[in-house]
Amino acid sequence: MSDPIASPIKKECTSAHMVEDHASLPNSVLPPSLETSEAVLLPQEEELGSNWSYVAASPAMRDVRKRVGQVANIDVPVLLLGESGTGKEVIARLIHKLSARSHRTFMKVNCAALPIELLESELFGYEAGAFTGANQSKQGKFEVCHKGTILLDEIAEMPIPPQAKLLHVLQDGEFSRLGSATTSKVDVRVLAATNVDIGQAIESRRFRLDLYYRLNAFTIHLPPLRDRKEDMAILLNYFIKTWADRYARPRAQVSTKMLHACLRHSWPGNVRELENFVKLYLVLGDEEQVLNKLGSSSNAATLQVEEVRVPNPADCHDLKSLVRSLKRGAEKEAIILALKQAKGRRKETAQMLKISLRALHYKILQYGIDYPANHFSSEA
Repeated sequence: MSDPIASPIKKECTSAHMVEDHASLPNSVLPPSLETSEAVLLPQEEELGSNWSYVAASPAMRDVRKRVGQVANIDVPVLLLGESGTGKEVIARLIHKLSARSHRTFMKVNCAALPIELLESELFGYEAGAFTGANQSKQGKFEVCHKGTILLDEIAEMPIPPQAKLLHVLQDGEFSRLGSATTSKVDVRVLAATNVDIGQAIESRRFRLDLYYRLNAFTIHLPPLRDRKEDMAILLNYFIKTWADRYARPRAQVSTKMLHACLRHSWPGNVRELENFVKLYLVLGDEEQVLNKLGSSSNAATLQVEEVRVPNPADCHDLKSLVRSLKRGAEKEAIILALKQAKGRRKETAQMLKISLRALHYKILQYGIDYPANHFSSEA
């Protein structure tokens, strides 16, 4: 997600392919700063492992890449700041890859997704009997990431009690499992990310000032997409290539009209919003429809392509059940979207989704999709 086009897209591709895709766009489709043959050489791409890639083109993100290079091999905490969807996790993965710890574990923990009890046990582990249901001891993420890198995402949303323990880890490299009276040593590179105004969080006493000073050894600000429009053409091509392959769709072309519309849009959801826009374009296969939606969302807070209902982790017993809930939500929304586009004609909907009509009927029943009856055609 982060760009000079940094995109958190989990898709492998080579820099040669990236330049070729960019070069295939006519100059009239490129923003002014990319309308030269020299500019075609601007894109950078680095594979980060696990199907993550960093892709870059704009001057703003080239500055970010330069700062990453300055700090990657210096073993200090790094604070990543920027709006939601700008690609902070991609930058964290890039720092890890360029560091001496690249052959070790990289792990992300979302500090906002778990209640305080689960967050502490996830980070620091627990001993048998530490709480009801703790039948055996378990390592925490810090132990698992020994000699590696941990990304604490949404760090400003971390409750105060775990902040004190985290400060102890950063200062002394020591922590205690829940239910343990002894301390353990650990060597972990800590990266932290947030889209929250840290100053306000400190003023409202939601974030410890001493922890901020520990994390703020080196700060990288990720600019919003609206401030790096040079990335637009390449990002569009990159997402189209990635998701067309995932969805088994033809690789649609980026027209001059589409690019100009995207350059005019403010993208409050940043690269993540652009990625969702491309997904919608590939699902609908109709440029006018997606551009109309983009235009109608210009004054909205964000482009809502799919309103996937994210389950509360506290309602799920484990990670697998959480993932299953997320997948079910995404599948249901995709079916509803396709039904709307096919005006309720199920045969056409099944063809759009590339599944059998019988499978579609089953999933409509499974998810209790209550699409207005008068929208269903007789073929259903």
